[in-house]
Amino acid sequence: MDWHSRFAKAAARWTGNASCFGLAALIVIAWLVSGPMFGFSDTWQLIINTGTTIVTFLMVFLIQNTQNRDTEAMQIKLDELIRATRQAENTLLDLEELDQAELDRLRERYEQLARLAREQSLARQRDPVAREHERKARSAEREMRRADSVDEPEKD
Repeated sequence: MDWHSRFAKAAARWTGNASCFGLAALIVIAWLVSGPMFGFSDTWQLIINTGTTIVTFLMVFLIQNTQNRDTEAMQIKLDELIRATRQAENTLLDLEELDQAELDRLRERYEQLARLAREQSLARQRDPVAREHERKARSAEREMRRADSVDEPEKD
């Protein structure tokens, strides 16, 4: 791990700690208490404004680094779950690398599958013949997936 990653990880851990919040609160209280000593001058106000601006600026990059690292780790974990699940579509691996048009196309496909599943569920609840039809449709879908999996390399 490079020095930047180690520093960002340690800083994120420390700034997320209650003691860091306590220190920040103490600084603000000390600044407030010192107001009368400095006559609540423009310089006195400039000190807290400058300090908070610098801290905020640096925290933006720290938060972004942490979010990037967490998102990447989550994507790897999700990719492994997809890869390890027998009936999952391996085409869903690495979706975060697709452009928006491809993501929209996949979303539409899964929304259509969800609508169809809801419609079939309602039909099954209403009609016993529809339940049998659905059972046969699921069986045919499993057969199609098996046939498709012959074309794909085996999963570990």
